[in-house]
Amino acid sequence: MIDLTRIRHMLRRMDWALFCTVGALMVLGVLFIYSATWRGDGIPMSPFYKKQIVWALIGMALFFLMALTDYHLLGENAWWLYATAMVLLVLVLFLGKEVYGAHRWLSFFGVQVQPSELAKLAVIVALAKYLSRPGRDMESPQTTAAALLIMGLPFILILREPDLGTAAVLLPVVILMLYAVGVPLKTLIFLGVLGLLFLPVGWFGLDQYQKKRILVFLDPTTDPLGAGWNKMQSEIAVGSGGLLGKGWLKGTQNVLGFLPRTVAPNDFIYSVVAEETGFVGSMAVLFLYVFVFAGCFRAALAARDAFGRLLCIGVGVMLYVHVMVNIAMTVGLMPITGLPLPLMSYGGSFMVSIMAAMGIVQSVYVRRYRG
Repeated sequence: MIDLTRIRHMLRRMDWALFCTVGALMVLGVLFIYSATWRGDGIPMSPFYKKQIVWALIGMALFFLMALTDYHLLGENAWWLYATAMVLLVLVLFLGKEVYGAHRWLSFFGVQVQPSELAKLAVIVALAKYLSRPGRDMESPQTTAAALLIMGLPFILILREPDLGTAAVLLPVVILMLYAVGVPLKTLIFLGVLGLLFLPVGWFGLDQYQKKRILVFLDPTTDPLGAGWNKMQSEIAVGSGGLLGKGWLKGTQNVLGFLPRTVAPNDFIYSVVAEETGFVGSMAVLFLYVFVFAGCFRAALAARDAFGRLLCIGVGVMLYVHVMVNIAMTVGLMPITGLPLPLMSYGGSFMVSIMAAMGIVQSVYVRRYRG
């Protein structure tokens, strides 16, 4: 039987400011996805914005489900969730839909699902469960090695799809979660130096298109009509917005198709925002994301146990990396990686996974210590 009194009590304890910020970003996402697919009066539009509304509603339902569910239940099933994610990552390599040479999608009853999105959450939950175990020796090399192994398996599988951008998100997540539980800083610095030393070796493991993205980032003129086109058009869109922008539905780079219509609603949605709302609107969006990050870490500080604290830190770091890399990519400060912008970029799997993550944060906050 549903205990309505208990539900009302938990709803009152939610971080409603964080919820409203998340909702505002979702609404902005739908508005600018609409703008990114608009081509003028009377011209047929892509139904992306309608699909995004559906995914947003599904994500909102999952958000409340996760918020009202005790997050300790995730801990009890952490390894089942992790194992399920690994199985899906293996299946996508053999049965996944191929798009531009990559296998990243599985079809379930006609719905395309991206297992790597589930895997990111599964890694956070598994790491939080492992690192929060009482009596765990954080100075032991075995503890660090086991945490890296938990992250390493999905990292390799996602890299095989190939999806370097999504795989790379896992690295700062595990490092900062290790730092949060007290792993010695010298150990983390050693791992960082070791990673830098292996970068030249990693170059030879990259696919040709990934190498091309890096080379084009360094010099877009090497392929101005190919791989360098998106980068240059994105920078033009951002720069042409000026202080206040050109107005909603009036972004010429987007409407005229200079910013490719295949990427404007997803990877380059921030370019559309910057062109149409200018510096002021772009900074307003950044401020909303800062508020989301603050909400995640506020929940971490209020958490009643190490498991809840690590869940919030993991989610907060994951969101931060996505936002930082996506925006840096659109303004030309990083190579194009294909990482979407949380809550705003078009995409069903990504929207649902982010809303589930935000629901987990709320679950921790709702069950915080009183005071």
